[in-house]
Amino acid sequence: MTQPTLSIRGIDMFQGYLDPQAQVSLLDDLRDVIRQAPLFSPVTPGGRQMSVRMTSAGRYGWVTDSRGYRYERRHPDGGEWPPIPDPVLAMWSDLVSTERDPDCCLVNFYGEGARMGLHQDRDEADFGWPVLSLSLGDEGLFRVGNTTRGGKTESVWLRSGDVLRMGGEARLIYHGIDRIKPGSSTLLPRGGRINLTLRVVD
Repeated sequence: MTQPTLSIRGIDMFQGYLDPQAQVSLLDDLRDVIRQAPLFSPVTPGGRQMSVRMTSAGRYGWVTDSRGYRYERRHPDGGEWPPIPDPVLAMWSDLVSTERDPDCCLVNFYGEGARMGLHQDRDEADFGWPVLSLSLGDEGLFRVGNTTRGGKTESVWLRSGDVLRMGGEARLIYHGIDRIKPGSSTLLPRGGRINLTLRVVD
């Protein structure tokens, strides 16, 4: 199993896990996912439109609207979520487990000015499984807090090909993306950042 290159508050970081060629190849798989399950603009239960656009692959997709944050078996348009691409499952097998695949691969797209406030990933039934997160495209400033709100935070720039693994005590740590650095990567022709987040739901 590949060993982490850095740890930040218990979160394992695998810098440069995907080389440039693998990143380009994975983009083709993600384009297929988005063709089958188009990106949509989520709205929080309080009615605020999020600045990221998203979709999912796998048995479940993560959604939010006036009914709350939750997992659904179908895209908001009514179609089924496409399968998680094989290279993404291979990454999970290497860094998490060969015994169980993730149920959801959340795909977030950050355009210029998009961000994600500090939050916990806690809509899953079992927190015993880590959350795995891959960055592609422009660099994102990742901020890490604590397992409760408040207190000091730390930040690190995530570059294209970097992977994070949040498990153990860090599974419920508050985290977010403060901003992206436009033009810091040439991977996406029109710029922006893609984040893939793999989770066991059931």
